[in-house]
Amino acid sequence: MNSFAFKLNRPDVLRSGVVFASPHSGAEYSAAFLEASVLNRHSIRSSEDAFVDQLFGSAVSFGAPLLSARAPRAFVDLNRAPEELDPALIQGVKKMGHNPRIASGLGVIPRVVAGGRAIYRGKMSLQEAHNRLDDYWRPYHVQLQSLLDQARMTFGRTVLIDCHSMPHEAVNPGGLTPHLAPQIVLGDRFGASATRDVVGQIEMAFQRAGFRVSRNAPFAGAFTTQHYGRPSRQQHVVQIEIDRSLYMDERTIEPLKSMPMFQTRLRGVISDICRVVANNRSLAAE
Repeated sequence: MNSFAFKLNRPDVLRSGVVFASPHSGAEYSAAFLEASVLNRHSIRSSEDAFVDQLFGSAVSFGAPLLSARAPRAFVDLNRAPEELDPALIQGVKKMGHNPRIASGLGVIPRVVAGGRAIYRGKMSLQEAHNRLDDYWRPYHVQLQSLLDQARMTFGRTVLIDCHSMPHEAVNPGGLTPHLAPQIVLGDRFGASATRDVVGQIEMAFQRAGFRVSRNAPFAGAFTTQHYGRPSRQQHVVQIEIDRSLYMDERTIEPLKSMPMFQTRLRGVISDICRVVANNRSLAAE
């Protein structure tokens, strides 16, 4: 069942304990949101993980569900904790300790997009922030937990693949070492959100497809990995960051002509993850 808060693609038959989720690929920018912003339609998309839901769309072919955001990350960030409210943006919110994400304007209701560009002219009401959490954040996470529970009950374990994209500049600042820079970054919060064997299987799946892979640098995972990663309960989470330059023009936010070929390459990785990681009975004993 789909909701206005998210898109859920389910396989006809659940054949894998893997769940795929794309919290930052939402691209439904309402007229009211665009009118409230100082940014134009193109600039406001700079924080979006454009096309990531399409990249992982083949997951259902291998018996795994794919949960994707509808609302854009600039509107509500589903990979942040609901209490990460920004006092510089939201009226009536008190500053509580130092949180680097909030301080940089990237709380659960973002104040800025990529490059630190402000989204709004002024502040919003606390009620508006709560409405966004109630209407978008909570339905997404209730559905995500339901998918994980179903997979774990069916297969004895579940592996959540949290799907993201990253600017090429993030892994190759200055463009000096393109042949050495990682194309895929796996985040497991340095072993806290998934066991070594699970991450190793995922890493090998990407390497077999010819990708350069690194772990936890520069992205180790955020709310999703921290909140859902419970390896001792057979609930593993691995964040995947894909270099955007592999499939899209980052300046125009348009897919490259080679994107279908990249999707085919990634399809093999997704197949390996669904087949090997979730159904490897040896993982259950760890």
